[in-house]
Amino acid sequence: MSDQTPLPYRLFHLTVLRTERLSPSLQRVTFGGYGDEDLAGFVSGGRDQSLSVFLPHPGQDTPVLPPETDPDWFASYRTMPDGTRAVMRSYTVRAQRTDPASEIDIDFALHPDGGPACRWAEQAAPGHRVAVLGPTVADSTGVRFRPADDTGHVVIWADETALPAVSAALEWLPAGTPVRAWITVPHRGDALELKTAADAEITYLVRDDDAPAPVEAIAAAELPADGVPYVWIAGEASSVRALRRHFVNERGYDRRRITFTGYWRRGLTEDGLRETPSEYEAS
Repeated sequence: MSDQTPLPYRLFHLTVLRTERLSPSLQRVTFGGYGDEDLAGFVSGGRDQSLSVFLPHPGQDTPVLPPETDPDWFASYRTMPDGTRAVMRSYTVRAQRTDPASEIDIDFALHPDGGPACRWAEQAAPGHRVAVLGPTVADSTGVRFRPADDTGHVVIWADETALPAVSAALEWLPAGTPVRAWITVPHRGDALELKTAADAEITYLVRDDDAPAPVEAIAAAELPADGVPYVWIAGEASSVRALRRHFVNERGYDRRRITFTGYWRRGLTEDGLRETPSEYEAS
């Protein structure tokens, strides 16, 4: 692979072991290593650990990628024909297990007008193959949920695309950590019960129930006035941008204590989002 590949990551070839529908809008796919590859060397840092998933097009048995020996791998991938090269999308490692077998879970958000990754996940079945550019150390750039040691309380907003990351982050937080979390989901059935030892108050904003916009709901809430806050917001880009501005401009939070990521934007594919960062990253 080329120097453009973000280290410490490498390519892993995986196969679907099983699937589980968690809610109307969330599909879990559990993967294991393909052939002799047993996920040895794959090391998730937990929380919102991200990775790149390479999916086959309809009619392909495996994702089409350049040879791993290619010295400029990513550039070669980008120059392959769109209808041939594997579909690349970013997802969260929801969980990793090594005993009794090596496997990882990735939860896919489903939408009626979803793109190729959504359609693939809906039809995924044991034996289907993918490739992932995954982490080889726990402390990688793919983990963004990083409250400082002096954090007094945590504030979270996410939509259904970031629900897997929120779920993993809440499981990771130390017992008793004060948390206020708002999660926007399409349907009441998507309001999953999340496990955490933190002292967490979780509010679901259900679109079917005409829930308020995220910034309206959070602006109306009382948050602790003392103690250093840490804010993590992820999901649809315009909501992320509005919330970050709210925390910085209206609540006076230190922007260095805010982690924000636009996972998607209405009207744009992930490829388009990657190509227009100024459109979704707050200033």
